[in-house]
Amino acid sequence: MASDLLLVIVVVAALAFDFTNGFHDTANVVATSISTRALPPRLAIAIAAVLNFVGAFLSLKVAATIAGGIVDSGSITLQVVFAGLVGAISWNMLTWWLGLPSSSSHALIGGVVGAMLVAHGTGAINGEGLLGKVLIPGLVAPVLAFGVAGVAILCIYRIVGRQRPGPTTRGFRLGQIASGSLLALAHGTNDAQKTMGIITLALVAHGSLNGASPDVPFWVVIASASAIALGTYSGGWRIIRTMGSKIIKMDAAQGFAAQGSGAAVILAATHVGFPLSTTHVISGGVVGAGAAKRLSAVKWGVAGNMAVAWVLTIPAAGLTGGVAYGISHLAGGGTRGPIAVCVVIALLVAFLLRSRRVRTPPPIAEGAAS
Repeated sequence: MASDLLLVIVVVAALAFDFTNGFHDTANVVATSISTRALPPRLAIAIAAVLNFVGAFLSLKVAATIAGGIVDSGSITLQVVFAGLVGAISWNMLTWWLGLPSSSSHALIGGVVGAMLVAHGTGAINGEGLLGKVLIPGLVAPVLAFGVAGVAILCIYRIVGRQRPGPTTRGFRLGQIASGSLLALAHGTNDAQKTMGIITLALVAHGSLNGASPDVPFWVVIASASAIALGTYSGGWRIIRTMGSKIIKMDAAQGFAAQGSGAAVILAATHVGFPLSTTHVISGGVVGAGAAKRLSAVKWGVAGNMAVAWVLTIPAAGLTGGVAYGISHLAGGGTRGPIAVCVVIALLVAFLLRSRRVRTPPPIAEGAAS
């Protein structure tokens, strides 16, 4: 009975992560379309939510990588999965609060790896899978998107450079509807599957699935697709502002090139089962589209802050996941560990909110100064 309750807690936490993944990564899909006025914000987000849902059903290769290609599924426990989710959700919320586009995918992988290291040591980590399927693709993908977007925008400007600006801009705005929709579909094929893989790991730990070759149950696909779609529809406006205008002031042609290159790279990675950071990919496309036009068009300080967040994501989420597992383990087995972690998190949040209220000076009433 306690094991069943713990499984429910872990599944709820996984879907909560999926929801935060949706609103955290909304900017990846819609920011360029909104900033160039190709689509109004609410319509762009609604289209992205629907296509995120649809994309989750197109492939399960990334889910298989998460479920069995990074950590030893035979050593996984429900407490490890829960602690990894805590690490991922915490990093997602922190970077959302700061308005930094970071990788939900790497946060999830870092959280689970950190919890597994504390629980079972390095022997439970598939180092070859982590390097070959996460770290190397994570470095190559944004560089590839940068290059593809840069070449694409140079070709576009060469082809349409002598055309009238008004009709050309309207044409590329229409093109952005197609490229943005393809990017949303690609995002669903890659990101929703990470939660499917985590829930599958939880089912293996619970004993509901065979750990040797676990298949993703259909209800897991439906639940994960729905959670990321709802999160996408809720929107992540802080990050949308950063992606849409703080890196470069883009035109419709640049938006089209960035979205198209990002979608192509993500779909290619999904086909071979690489759990990419869609944030890194589309950011690489945005910077590439801007830098190819003029290096000074890119706000390199903002891009540098994003790069720092990327480098910190896996170790920071891993550290949080490891601490969460330590607290859970000290509290004992069953549901006591996750409950203890939730209590600690609630106390930290309450402390931070109280500290913020204390630091905020009260408003001066009219006429008080006189």
